[in-house]
Parts: sequence; structure tokens; C-alpha cells
Amino acid sequence: MSESIEANVAIIGAGPAGTAAAAHLGQLGVRNVVLVDRADFPRDKTCGSGISPKGIETLRELGVWRQIEPEAYWIKGIRIVTPGGHESVQSAGSDVEAIICHRRTFDHILLKKAVERGTRFIPNFSAAEAIEDGGRIKGFVGRDGTQIHAKYTIVAGGSHCRIGVNKEKPRRIINAIMGWWDDCEFTPHIVEMLFDKLVVPYYGWLFPEGDRRVNIGITYEDPDNSKNARQLFREFLDKHYGQRLKNATQVGGWKGHPIHYSYDVGDLTGPGRVVIGEAGLMTHPATAEGIYQGMKSGMLGAEAVADILSGRTTEAGAMRTYETKCKQAFHLSFLGGRVFRRLLKTPALDWAVQFGEQAFVKSGAARVMAHM
Repeated sequence: MSESIEANVAIIGAGPAGTAAAAHLGQLGVRNVVLVDRADFPRDKTCGSGISPKGIETLRELGVWRQIEPEAYWIKGIRIVTPGGHESVQSAGSDVEAIICHRRTFDHILLKKAVERGTRFIPNFSAAEAIEDGGRIKGFVGRDGTQIHAKYTIVAGGSHCRIGVNKEKPRRIINAIMGWWDDCEFTPHIVEMLFDKLVVPYYGWLFPEGDRRVNIGITYEDPDNSKNARQLFREFLDKHYGQRLKNATQVGGWKGHPIHYSYDVGDLTGPGRVVIGEAGLMTHPATAEGIYQGMKSGMLGAEAVADILSGRTTEAGAMRTYETKCKQAFHLSFLGGRVFRRLLKTPALDWAVQFGEQAFVKSGAARVMAHM
């Protein structure tokens, strides 16, 4: 006989968005929270694993920074290569430093914090369909028949989740492919961002993950599915990293995944449901960053649900406030990303690097990149 579980809040997906929502619900005193995920933890996740200054600030708000910091590799500057081949190394400054934290470690720490605060975690659970009553979502059913009934459902299942999201909302795709190498020559604590014409209006990168290992990858557009990801990545590697990888050791195989986004922030709520993170297409359209947006929207979603359950506000009011706060947090940045993508198709970045070698200009450019 299939199990039936009753919860105040049920969350689909234990990535940064879902675990941040669960952990914050614990901070807010909400009990009987159930979090499900298709995997058990710790688990690997294909991702560049970069966390911006805004992400670090969010980790502090969640009360989990003390656990993350010892596992973090600090990033203190950026090496930029423009589409025209101009190069500049820019110091970020201590107030805008970022980190790299491997997702296997990062996600597990967030999950443990959520569980520590009272969340019940159910691994190896694949949500199959929503439980609906008169257009209201009241939980979901797993592929094994397990039913989770909830007063409120938070959808954090990523871009492939179809439960409780607007399937008709226009979405755009950024493609990504990456690999890992040990003993590749690199400058410690410097991220490399290469805005090569091969991948314009996106970029390739090198992220150091420690004293020996680097993550190298590319993001690119392919609206008509005409590009061969492996061939494009090989061309990029040969052009920019051929010499540096000659004596390096590849760790595992290359991994690719699509990143879904929208310039419009909205349509994130409905009766009994709140959508957060990439499930709500809240991924940055220029940098493809999603960890900060996932955690921040997760916290905002948790606050909306907590306000309703406590009786501090109506459901309609809390949902409106959630959507407004997400727009305030992301919309301007997403529009800035749209402008930046367009500028990459012009000589603007080359001009900025060519004529911006003064220290204050270099530092300012790094700040813009870090806070985009």
C-alpha cells in the first residue's frame, strides 16, 4: 500500500533553491516541512559552482556561511579576454570577492542545515503529478504512488519540472558543456572569462576549484540545434588551453546541460503553490548564474508561505508580495544582462579593455561583472 504523508509545506527539489527555502522555513518557525529529491545526498551536479558576492550575502542570511566558508575556494579577480582578443586581469577588491564551492559539497551542506532545522528529507523520490482540487495544488504524487498532501507546495525542481509551473511561459535556453582537469597551469584565485567569437554572446571560462583542479567550460546559444557541443568545446579548448592542458590530467568526462531562463520575472504563484529558482526561469541571462537566484527566491518564497500559515497576511497578498520582491531582486539585473549580451556583439568590450587599464576602471569593471 502506498504511503500518504501530511505536511504544512512540501518542496519539490533539493538544489540550492529548495534547500534554502526549507532552511529558511526552519528559521521562521514553520514546522512539518517535507523536502523531496530524485537523488540521495551527497550527489554530483553539473555546474561551474561559482557563487557571487550576492550569493555569499544570502548564505550569511541563511545562517550557513560558517559551514560553507571552510569548503570554499576564494576568487579575488577576473582575467577577461574580449572577442577581439584583448586581455585584462582585473582585481575584484575584498568587498566583491566570490567563491567556488563544489556542488556535491555545497548542496549537501544546505540540505543538512534544512534537516537540522526540522525538515523531513525524502531521497530517491520522483514527483510524477500534482494533487489538485478545484484548480488548487495540494501536494503531489511520486512515481511509486507515495502521496504528499500539503497546505502549500514550493516548486524547486529546476527547468525540467512540470508540476505547478506555467508550461506556456516563453523560455530561452543557454547551452553549457564543461570538464575538469588536474595540474593545468592557472593563476590561483583568478577566474578566467573568455568572450570568444566562437560562443558570443556568451563565454568560456576557467574556474579554479582548489590548488590542483580546474573546471573549464563554455556557454553558447543554439536555437536551431545545429551545433555539435563536443566539437565546439574541443575547438575552444584547442584555441585557448591547448598548451596548458598538454600535461594536465582530465578528471572524468565532459558534461553538458541546458540552462533555461527568461527576461521576464513573474507568473511564479498560483493557488497553493510557489515556484522558485530555475523552475521559475530565474537564471541570469548573461552569466547563466542560478545559485544566488535560486537561494534568494527560495528565501522569499519561504517568507510568503510562512506569512500565510501564521495568519499575518492573506494568501493573495503574500503571493503578490513574493512576485514583487522577485522582480525587485532580479528584473533590473536580467535587463542589464540583456544589454550586456548585445554589447558583446559590438566592439564595446574590446574598447573597454583597451582603454580601461587604469586601476579604478579595472576594479570598477570587475565590480560590474560580480554584481550583474
